[in-house]
Amino acid sequence: MKVAIHQPQYLPWLGHFAKLAAADCWIFLDTVQYEKNGWQNRNRIKTSRGAQWITVPVRARLGTLIRDVVIDEAQPWGRKHLEALRVNYARAPHFRRYFPELERLLARPWRLLADLNVELTRFLSDALGASPRIVRASELVASRTDPTGRLLDLCRAVGAETYLAGQEGARYMALAEFREAGIAVLGQEYQHPTYAQLHGDFLPFLSVVDLLLNHGEASFQILRQGDRWTSLVTTNP
Repeated sequence: MKVAIHQPQYLPWLGHFAKLAAADCWIFLDTVQYEKNGWQNRNRIKTSRGAQWITVPVRARLGTLIRDVVIDEAQPWGRKHLEALRVNYARAPHFRRYFPELERLLARPWRLLADLNVELTRFLSDALGASPRIVRASELVASRTDPTGRLLDLCRAVGAETYLAGQEGARYMALAEFREAGIAVLGQEYQHPTYAQLHGDFLPFLSVVDLLLNHGEASFQILRQGDRWTSLVTTNP
């Protein structure tokens, strides 16, 4: 049982979905503090002028947990994001196939950012052909609040044998505690693949929507080309 744990993000990049695709169980970490100016409420798409940010406006005080972050419904962000996608990807080969569902999701009157991100990730995961079990940390029992203790509690809650650590997250983990718990750790070292895009020269680190609208069913194979994993903790057989 391979388990990955990650904060819910808005229209995430390829590496996010490569880790999701490698997992048997994906846990949305919605029980930690919201990070301002991070990837939880924004991402980038490609335009004829280069990369463009699309941001979901939120109302969140310092210390607000991700699960409690409220979207600023007074701003017409959904309409603006849909228009940005329509203008910049209408000529993409697979736009007509996937845009209607994106339109349905982004046009809904969302209140909580986490709910929006979870549903978008579910849709994108299905569209790519990845199918791990998906749960939220807030649905599981994790009594410890230190970073490593929280991860271990969540891993135990779903029966993890191996934890898939992100490129940044592994730096802050007490790996010895995973070894003591009998849980192996693999560290992601994702190598961004190149692929055909609209609007000129290739740009990396965009939302996976860019890949999906350009390559459709081939997207899964393309994003998995970047898979690189390093063993950080091994356990006895």
